[in-house]
Amino acid sequence: MAESAREKNKIVFDPELTVPDLIVLRNLADDIDRHKLSKSSSPSTSSSERDEVDTHRLTSLNDPTSPDFDTTILSTLDHHDLLRRLPPFAIKHLLNPYISFASRIVRHPTDIVMLTHLILYFTTSLPSALYLFLGNFTYPHAILHMCLQFWYTGTYTLMMHQHIHQNGILSRSSGIPFVRLFDKVFPYITDPLMGHTWNSYYYHHVKHHHVEGNGPDDLSSTLRYQRDNIWHFLHYVGRFLFFVWLDLPLYFFRKGRKVAATKQIFWETSNFLALFVLFRINPKATSFVFLAPLMLLRLGLMVGNWGQHCFVDAEEPDSDFRSSITLIDVPSNRYCYNDGYHTSHHLNPRRHWRHHPVHFLQQKKTYATEKALVFHNIDYLMITLKVLQKDYLHLAKCLVPMGEQIDMTLEERAELLRRCTRRFTEEEIREKFPASFGQKKPK
Repeated sequence: MAESAREKNKIVFDPELTVPDLIVLRNLADDIDRHKLSKSSSPSTSSSERDEVDTHRLTSLNDPTSPDFDTTILSTLDHHDLLRRLPPFAIKHLLNPYISFASRIVRHPTDIVMLTHLILYFTTSLPSALYLFLGNFTYPHAILHMCLQFWYTGTYTLMMHQHIHQNGILSRSSGIPFVRLFDKVFPYITDPLMGHTWNSYYYHHVKHHHVEGNGPDDLSSTLRYQRDNIWHFLHYVGRFLFFVWLDLPLYFFRKGRKVAATKQIFWETSNFLALFVLFRINPKATSFVFLAPLMLLRLGLMVGNWGQHCFVDAEEPDSDFRSSITLIDVPSNRYCYNDGYHTSHHLNPRRHWRHHPVHFLQQKKTYATEKALVFHNIDYLMITLKVLQKDYLHLAKCLVPMGEQIDMTLEERAELLRRCTRRFTEEEIREKFPASFGQKKPK
């Protein structure tokens, strides 16, 4: 029996979604309802009018001059939630003074949460790591420390994602001494604690991944893999885990970027040399404080990237709309700085994280026309898992249909997703990416 229209287009509104995500998801859900109603009657309010209202709301949330402006202070609770939950004394003497102070420190008034997290890392992770090295090492403490770092890593990495794309996250003109210097220096302290080697994220992600855009020369490209094949996935992860230290500088040398190659070799070698020395001095503390987070992060980066780029359209694999996806979910957007808006990020890598929902609504018709994929109620790790399980029906239920996708059955959507995980042959890659082979793209 065919599924009902209600079941086919069921949208789940997680109570923990951010306000911008709720606005975007309700907007898309309304589009679905209007599409069904338009077959029998005309809606009372045009979609363009509603889009204008919603876009204005999103813009106001980011505008410090607007009475609706809402800064982000914590990942777990929104500003208005704090105002509702805290007693007046705490709001007056703790929250408001902190907001006033932090607004001078961060680069964007929306980004107080980043200072909050920096304070958190420097008052928990760093003292704990120092005690494991210099104090009394115990396995219970080491295990708890490692678990804490595992919990921090995702949010920290996406904060650094903002840092490497925006050349910093703290104010350049705060009037407070050492803020600019601290903005440049703190990653060299916190990166290794979270599993990053010095500057490797910058060189791999900014200087390489966004240059190639999941194309054939991208070392993290998914094109040559059957994305629902576990052995292909393990090959993909294994190559990055064990050979990225070699592959990345060789990539830069092939592209004639000798300075980038030299710098990357210097930083990677320096970091691993430091880890080697620390391991000789204190192997137990080094293993828990640095090596375990390093392995977890690199595994997580590849699992996440697989999910971000596992659906690639065979017709236009070089399109950012058709080689990346958008997620409207809690883990990606509440806790990881709107990382779910991956298509928006590829369209403009320097776009501020709070502006992604605004861009999405402003370009919603283009997303629909370009057959972009938008999911909800699922994160990148679960997308990777469900693809590897070949559970396309579950993924189809998580799809938020746009444009012609709305009229598809669940089975048709599942088949669409399945087709988008197919491995590209070398002939197809040459045809679709001629510039990578020194050829012009046919008109």
